[in-house]
Amino acid sequence: MRSVIFANGVFNPSGDALKTVHPDDLIIAADGGAVHCLALGITPDVVVGDFDSLSPDQLNRLKASGTDIIRHPVRKDDTDLELALKTAVDRGADEILIFGALGNRWDMTTANIFMLAAPILSQCRVRIIHGFQEIMLLREMTAHRICGRRGDTLSLIPLSGDVRGITLGGLEYPLYDDRLQFAATRGISNVLVADAATIYFKQGLLLCILTRQ
Repeated sequence: MRSVIFANGVFNPSGDALKTVHPDDLIIAADGGAVHCLALGITPDVVVGDFDSLSPDQLNRLKASGTDIIRHPVRKDDTDLELALKTAVDRGADEILIFGALGNRWDMTTANIFMLAAPILSQCRVRIIHGFQEIMLLREMTAHRICGRRGDTLSLIPLSGDVRGITLGGLEYPLYDDRLQFAATRGISNVLVADAATIYFKQGLLLCILTRQ
């Protein structure tokens, strides 16, 4: 089951985002992310958070539309997006798309990206979508296939120390059983030479960013 989460970060309400949403997706808004849903004409199935970013009128409008409202206290340990991710997993999602996860606050942006490595998401395919860019976390000992188009840019950033035993295919700069060092930029700005790249590595965590042309 797939869930689409709208967070309260920077978001451009365009037709591209609307085309991404399927009728059978579980739509979850993280607090003010509900505003993005309303701008697209989408009624979220669930809104979760402390609701410091929604007006009473907006909340009433959502309630009247049948949205499940899950309220949390303002003083809490989890951000609204983390609560939304937990809700998606609890309701059976094994694929999650996130819109509005990035923004002007670097603390929230950085936390949202690193949240992809959360243990509760280890069995899910999770992507942050921001304009023409997709951000994913890749885990070791798994054959990953990243679909795009020839000429798209693909960057790989080690997150937890060196990534070892990495093999890359379908890219301008292939690797075979090699290593990407933590805090080095060797994996930045590779280019697809096919409609998909293949990535496999034996040890580590890898942040993958696909930038479409």
